[in-house]
This record gives sequence, structure tokens and C-alpha cells, in this order.
Amino acid sequence: MLGGGGVDGAIHRAGGPAILEECRYVRARQGGCPTGEAVITTGGNLPAKHVIHTVGPVWNGGHQGEPDLLASCYRNSLALARAHGLKTVAFPNISTGVYGYPKDQAAQVAVHTVLGFLGEHELPEQVTFVVFDAENLRLYEQLLHP
Repeated sequence: MLGGGGVDGAIHRAGGPAILEECRYVRARQGGCPTGEAVITTGGNLPAKHVIHTVGPVWNGGHQGEPDLLASCYRNSLALARAHGLKTVAFPNISTGVYGYPKDQAAQVAVHTVLGFLGEHELPEQVTFVVFDAENLRLYEQLLHP
């Protein structure tokens, strides 16, 4: 949440200091964001009005609750979006970078969790999966358009 590397760093660089200020407030108030949880801040200079921050699990072989924690990232993020009346949400490939979550397994968790949530709620109306390489694009296309 403090603008380190990967997607978090890119969001902070593009969104500017307002996002970091709100993230620091969240950390001071609640001590950070535990794995699987989510918080919402301003979008700062981004075209989006809000950023939903979530902390994905570090992959440890899949035997320490990683699938449930990853699913919680998506569910809690979508619940926040719904609570704030957001119609659209975009997700990166949570935990598949330095956290080492296998891309194929992460994609399955993401698609299954998001489709389940959307089947039960009117908001958000649209979810976009933002993929960063050809492998992830292929995985998501196979899962979404079998």
C-alpha cells in the first residue's frame, strides 16, 4: 500500500501523493491491510475515482491457505466496490509477480471468485482483468471463453 514495486508502485507513481497520503492514514488507523483484506482510497491523478488496495498471499506451495486468501482479495475488493456504488473494477494478476503464485492457479481463483460474486450482486456491473503478458492473456481467455 505504500508504493513499493510492481502494480502498487505503478499505481502510486501514476496516481500521485494523494493516494500515498490516504494509505498512510489507513496504516495509522488500522495498522495496514492484512492478507486477503482490502481498503479503498482516492484515485488521485488516475482516471479512476478510487483505488482498491488488497494484499495477496505469498505462494508457499498452496498448502497454507493461499487459494482462500487470494479469493478473499477478490471478494473483499468487490464488496468494497459494491459498497461504494462503483460500476466498474479492474484487477491485475494478484500475487503472480514477486509473490510467486502460479499464474494458471491464480487465474482460476480470480475468474471463479469474480464470476461467483457477479452472479449474486448487481454491482459492480463490469470487471476487467488487466493482464501483463501473453501467458496470462491466454489463461484468462481460456477461462472466460472456453
